[in-house]
Amino acid sequence: MALRDERVTLAHGGGGRAMRDLIEEVFTAVFEPPGMEDQARLMDAALVEPGARLAFTTDGFVVTPLEFPGGDIGKIAVCGTVNDLAVGGARPLWLSAAFIIEEGTEIALLRRIVATMAQEAAAAGVRIVTGDTKVVGRGACDGVFVTTSGVGVIPPGREMAAGRVRPGDVALINGVLGDHGATILAARGDLALSSDLQSDCAALGHLMEAVLAAAPEARAARDLTRGGLASALNEIAEAAGCGIEIEEAALPLRPEVLGLCEILGLDPLYLANEGRLVVFVPEDQAEAALAAMRARPEGAGACVIGRAVAGHDQVRMRTAFGGQRIVDMLVGEQLPRIC
Repeated sequence: MALRDERVTLAHGGGGRAMRDLIEEVFTAVFEPPGMEDQARLMDAALVEPGARLAFTTDGFVVTPLEFPGGDIGKIAVCGTVNDLAVGGARPLWLSAAFIIEEGTEIALLRRIVATMAQEAAAAGVRIVTGDTKVVGRGACDGVFVTTSGVGVIPPGREMAAGRVRPGDVALINGVLGDHGATILAARGDLALSSDLQSDCAALGHLMEAVLAAAPEARAARDLTRGGLASALNEIAEAAGCGIEIEEAALPLRPEVLGLCEILGLDPLYLANEGRLVVFVPEDQAEAALAAMRARPEGAGACVIGRAVAGHDQVRMRTAFGGQRIVDMLVGEQLPRIC
């Protein structure tokens, strides 16, 4: 084994032997990309199917701490990009991964992050086929930043977009809300809080395929990341030009998450999730979609939370007391920031 350093140095980003050793032993030995060219050369039978379309997405990940109960930055990077493709109806196929690494970062930590990424990619049915590595001086970044891009294929005839939601469509989510955001807040350690919460981080490509097989006329889906359920619903309502009404009593929230929100003055509807989505389906396909979600481990807690309505273009929630309140788009950000 050529790489004997315990921590990353600036030499590992200098383009010479040290950089090559880092890339080959930490990254490519695990990801096993096809070839060692400056680009991935890709082919899949789905690409030549008449009417198929490519889907492409990219995202950056800067979570603190880098490792937390239920995952790490590598898991979020893979799952987040897979989910961005899946909620648009695409079947995720390939990912790229670019790393910005702070001088002094433990190489053992990098190995754990990369191993998690490889494990999650395999479980999601995607391959990490190309990437990049940069090393910056101490203080220039917070340990490790990861940027992933993803490519998938949308099968012929599959159309999903927020603008397709119509009054009467039913809104489903695949499990409890806010676990990821609450876990990160507790894991940072600067709030003197402790809990047994774990991040909900999960890749949802297989779940979306099950939903679309059961409810082929599904209108739209969003993964509930920063801004949480509230922001996703507002984006859909704006694009569709109709209202969305949800039931507070139907929202699945753990007591620990509710308690954390009460202590900090946060609204759980805006907490980040990394393994949750909302999907709108026609009413006559809602039961089939719900059953399909519950049949998978990442959808075991699936439930109906509301529906799209005519007459207004807001997101409204019927409260446990029988009243209504507007659930608006988040203005600014909830504090403390989690990523």
